[in-house]
Amino acid sequence: MPNIKELEDLTTQVRRDIIRMVHKVNSGHPGGSLGCAEFFVSLYQDIMNRNEGFDMDGINEDLFFLSNGHISPVYYSVLARSGYFPVEELNTFRLINTRLQGHPTTHEGLPGIRIASGSLGQGMSVAIGAAQAKKLNNDDKLVYSLHGDGELQEGQNWEAIMYASAKNVDNLISTIDLNQQQIDGSTDDVLPMGSLKAKFEAFGWTVVDIEKGNDITSIIDGLKEAKSLTGKGKPVCVLLHTVMGNGIDFMMHTHAWHGKAPNDEQLATGLAQNPETLGDY
Repeated sequence: MPNIKELEDLTTQVRRDIIRMVHKVNSGHPGGSLGCAEFFVSLYQDIMNRNEGFDMDGINEDLFFLSNGHISPVYYSVLARSGYFPVEELNTFRLINTRLQGHPTTHEGLPGIRIASGSLGQGMSVAIGAAQAKKLNNDDKLVYSLHGDGELQEGQNWEAIMYASAKNVDNLISTIDLNQQQIDGSTDDVLPMGSLKAKFEAFGWTVVDIEKGNDITSIIDGLKEAKSLTGKGKPVCVLLHTVMGNGIDFMMHTHAWHGKAPNDEQLATGLAQNPETLGDY
């Protein structure tokens, strides 16, 4: 298992991957991807129980579902650097006929991708179904999912959240990327959601708060706490307090980089702030 320094080095390289991918095709979503880099690295390198290779059945291993599929750059980077497919394939991001579409798809069989996710609000339902399937199959492994905070403005989420607690889906850990930003502005300006902790608890979930959502040690500790709370009759929600655009100073704390690519000068600045650690693709 990698140590914290190795995980931090990987995170720095993932940030380089994200902005290089988006810059090359002048298209993509760097803000949320950068904000979740530490989470993805921690999840895939430390927390999840993963089998060698990849198959869609996912028997006897933990599963992950990305609901807010527009942050595909961070997902692709971590999957590649976790051995699911060649790192060099990141060079094909968003090109015609590539396996690395702007939103993850399953029709090309990209290892690591279990659902197509682009329409927001659907990942929770899929994760719950997978978690229930594991219970039916006497598979004791866990299901993880990730959702944007703005994404929770979609009503389908709350039907699924209500269902999960009613059916005691206690092998599910759903993380909310709580960066308080969405495409049109802050979540408070677009549609305030009040206390998500209070809402999830009112819907019968156990809630874990990770205040330092861009600190690897805090993330690992928080996710381990979440794991310890599974199997107790309730699904678990992790509120991950992140900074959109984390690691690149001019992208941080603003919705402006939700879906905008850096120009040449901005790319150079971002790369200078994140020195190459594991080798660029």
